[in-house]
Amino acid sequence: MKTRIVFFLLTLFFVIKTNAQCAMCRAVLESEEGLTTAEGINDGIVYLMAIPYILVAGIGYFIYRKYNTLKKE
Repeated sequence: MKTRIVFFLLTLFFVIKTNAQCAMCRAVLESEEGLTTAEGINDGIVYLMAIPYILVAGIGYFIYRKYNTLKKE
């Protein structure tokens, strides 16, 4: 079961290509000659968006584990 969860998380983070820019930012950044700035901004937005979800999931897991160990005793 644990390997399925790990596989799902790795697939989710490494396979999905996301576009996190708003329309205004995308228009300004794509008008430049190189798209490296746009890709960097997009990666930064995705990184900043993912961290709170990972933290909440980790806290939820620890609460779940703590609740189950108390319930067994």
